[in-house]
Amino acid sequence: MIEVKNVSKWYGAFHVLKDCSTSVAKGQVVVICGPSGSGKSTLIKCVNGLEPFQKGAITVNDISVGDKATNLSQLRSRVGMVFQNFELFPHMSVIRNIMLAQIKVLGRSEAEAEERAMKLLTRVGLVDQAAKYPAQLSGGQQQRVAIARALAMDPFAMLFDEPTSALDPEMINEVLDVMVALAEDGMTMMVVTHEMGFAKKVADRIIFMDEGHIVEDATTEEFFGTPRSERAQMFLSKILSH
Repeated sequence: MIEVKNVSKWYGAFHVLKDCSTSVAKGQVVVICGPSGSGKSTLIKCVNGLEPFQKGAITVNDISVGDKATNLSQLRSRVGMVFQNFELFPHMSVIRNIMLAQIKVLGRSEAEAEERAMKLLTRVGLVDQAAKYPAQLSGGQQQRVAIARALAMDPFAMLFDEPTSALDPEMINEVLDVMVALAEDGMTMMVVTHEMGFAKKVADRIIFMDEGHIVEDATTEEFFGTPRSERAQMFLSKILSH
């Protein structure tokens, strides 16, 4: 479903991704973790073309992301992306936020888009909030709306960029529960997160990054058992001791 081959990226002289290769099969959940500044978010943004890369190749569902002929807007409409900071339109109600791209990009009628939006709000436990505006919701609720909005486009894969990092601790689980349910339904997912409990429970594989390199790409069992690299062992000992 997602293939990353020898991808390198620079910001000016700064080499942010160094020869990264991995793949995600249909229905797999892959968690990307590592210290701040290791390139995790950049890698995931390269997957749907939000960040250009200078070397290597990325294909998503047999579509080449780096090919100049590729319609990136079309690709992004089928690869859901959930960011740290929700990115909802503040001047639109919750339901309009979920309907907008369905109408504009997929060409659905108002009635179809509304029906799909209400189904998804039910799925993320927010059907009673449909008429509210984002500012009237908690952070956890806003993030669940953002997930529903991404799902409304019927994506074949979902990318999550630290979806819980901007949330108060008691709101984290309500978002993770939605993500766990998605994974159990067979959604192909790449998730940048520090939530190791979620990773243990849901991920098929863990990618550990450091200084732009993919240092480990292992099954969840192997990674939490005995990571091969000293750097990953150190990272885990710090994270799991809290």
